[in-house]
Amino acid sequence: MRSVRMRILATLVVLAAVGVGGWQLLPSDGEDGGTITVGTTDAVTSLDPAGAYDAGSWALFSNVFQSLLTFEPGGATPVPDAAERCKFVGGGLTTYRCELREGLTFPSGREMTAEDVKFSFDRVKKINSEVGPASLFDTLDKVSASGRTVTFKLSSADATFPLKVATGAGAIVDSTKYPANELRTGSGVDGTGPYELSSYSEGDRAVMTPNSRYKGAVSETGRPVELRYFKDAARLNSAWKDRRIDVATRQLPPEVLADLTPSDADQRVSEADSSEVRNLYLNTRAGSPLHDTRVRQAMAWMINREKLAADVYQGTVDPLYSLIPTGIIGHTTSFFDTYPEQNTRKARELLTEAGVSLPVRFTYGYATGRGAAEQEAAELKKQLEAGGLFEVTVKGYEWTDFQKRWANGKLDAYGVGWVADFPDPDTYGSPLVGTDGTMNTGYSSTAVDRLIQASQQHADRSRAIDDFREVQLAVARDVPVIPLWQAKEYVVSSAAVGGGQYLSDGTGVFRLWRLTWI
Repeated sequence: MRSVRMRILATLVVLAAVGVGGWQLLPSDGEDGGTITVGTTDAVTSLDPAGAYDAGSWALFSNVFQSLLTFEPGGATPVPDAAERCKFVGGGLTTYRCELREGLTFPSGREMTAEDVKFSFDRVKKINSEVGPASLFDTLDKVSASGRTVTFKLSSADATFPLKVATGAGAIVDSTKYPANELRTGSGVDGTGPYELSSYSEGDRAVMTPNSRYKGAVSETGRPVELRYFKDAARLNSAWKDRRIDVATRQLPPEVLADLTPSDADQRVSEADSSEVRNLYLNTRAGSPLHDTRVRQAMAWMINREKLAADVYQGTVDPLYSLIPTGIIGHTTSFFDTYPEQNTRKARELLTEAGVSLPVRFTYGYATGRGAAEQEAAELKKQLEAGGLFEVTVKGYEWTDFQKRWANGKLDAYGVGWVADFPDPDTYGSPLVGTDGTMNTGYSSTAVDRLIQASQQHADRSRAIDDFREVQLAVARDVPVIPLWQAKEYVVSSAAVGGGQYLSDGTGVFRLWRLTWI
């Protein structure tokens, strides 16, 4: 689900398990400028890693929890963090083994054990939260712990498993503080990441201080950081203009982003390509007004992405014509090839063939307070209703409510942003279009599932390109999802703060510790 998290493009992924060491976190030198305040519109669904699979939650997790593996800035290959080393064993891609680093301690002072790691992975799958990351471990069959060794048995070959371990889904929790069969409640966190969560107020702020006990891949501590959460882009922009925050990310209004200039001496602007995409997901289940494939194909003929990008987002996003975005291996233009331009005539022919009553009525849902989601919804409604073929009822929902509604199959159509969990095309496959995928469209294709599974068997990820091309052709034909646009990356900070470019760098890690006073 990882909705709405920007990451810089990765152009080629070659998996390898690299046994490199980490360092004890030590205080940084230099001027003490106090706490750095970061503003965002991304909300936190849960403080429990088993109960969240979204941008705001995982941004926090990557700072207060450790996974066995992590990514270096801009890296495509996971490196050890809580682990000393990890590798596939047994001459195949079905057994993955890690040796836990010694001396990792939870806030209570208790040392992390291999049993804590097993416990953390087991509970993600056992709890199987409707808005959690359990689907990311669909190939994980069994976890065992012995001494400092953790062994993962996979149900099928999965070269991408190390990348999944390196995500927020692989966050390791204290087994004495978290219930095995249900989510933990309250505002506490017990992890071993670079930061400790000093205080947390839901929907308001998270205050973090450097964790002096941390050992892992991070070599330098950061400054104390306060994350502030804003209900919408306008309020984030107001806080930025009033200098109540030092860094603004995720997401200022499009008109503000369009006017940003790196030459402004009063601020630092980081702009880069991103692998974040936004898609229109369609409920394909029997009983849904969008159940018939021809109805969904007709919708695909009605979308004008260029107008959406220009009018709503003022050129701060690019039109997208494929499931996998530009810059990720396996990218194609399958939707452009199939539906090259808005065409009401072709849409009407499909609806007539389907024998449905016109206009086709359905409800489109979106999350309130997120960028230009409301304006986007209005534009999509206008485009789809051209020619009297569709009648769209638009409804906005608070983020958590919105997640639960699509997870429960209660929405006909819904717009959601998606950012790579890790730098590999697989993150756009199974979670989005696989059977029982995270986006819960009800879509199931034996051919697509088989192609996704086949793609996971290639350690050399370039060999998976043909599989992903076939997946995208099938998706353009079946239309469980319609790609809309691909984002650009923007982080704005005051002139006195450096390191903003590391908050979203294509790896799925939100590196608050790289922020510094300069």
